[in-house]
Amino acid sequence: MKPYTGYTRSARVSFWLPRSVLNRIAALLIAIFLIGSPAVVNAATSVAPAATAHVYLLRGVLNIFSLGLDEVAARLQARGIPVTVANFVSWSALANEAAAEYRSGRAHNIILVGHSSGATALPDMVARLGQLGVPVKLAIGLDSVFRTKLAGNAERYINFYVASGAGEPVTPTKDFRGALENVDVQGVPGIGHLSIDKNPIIQQKVISAIDAVVFSRGGDTFARQKQPVQASAPGAAASARD
Repeated sequence: MKPYTGYTRSARVSFWLPRSVLNRIAALLIAIFLIGSPAVVNAATSVAPAATAHVYLLRGVLNIFSLGLDEVAARLQARGIPVTVANFVSWSALANEAAAEYRSGRAHNIILVGHSSGATALPDMVARLGQLGVPVKLAIGLDSVFRTKLAGNAERYINFYVASGAGEPVTPTKDFRGALENVDVQGVPGIGHLSIDKNPIIQQKVISAIDAVVFSRGGDTFARQKQPVQASAPGAAASARD
């Protein structure tokens, strides 16, 4: 006996289902897919700005006095920002790596952070990237131990230093293009050369400045006012007292 023609049979079920029911199920599945798709797209879009930045953090001598940078790196990674932590002696190789990332389109914003000797190496890394045709979006030095000169292209360069300690201001050269801020942080409680990278106030200022670049937020109020390069000489260093 032939089955009733108003019904169809699925190859995976052992009972008869009306064609109208199967059509409704198919329509429902399509609707669920269409409703769910924008959420996936929006989620991918929301992480795109962080994924297209890369932060390079340079430790100082012996890798044992700049462990605060590891804490900063962990907090940045939690935000979805790619991070590389290395000793300052690797700055040249890291510059080549950053240039390759930039040219490939994987990294649109190159960000540099260094402590102690790592901060002293930052101007060299900025200059090398400039020679490679790669702009630095943001560079942050934490208590550079030698008076350094800055060349190359850094849209914003912040040099936090302890004027009463080992830290030194950064001096721009005629070949520097960007905004330089020398910020004396000796007024921050508990600050010192070996603790500046671990100080929670300084760490938050570093992360806020990076967030402002990566996520286009204006939350950095610590050293937000940009000064002309000429005004960033040692005698015109900004005070960190809020």
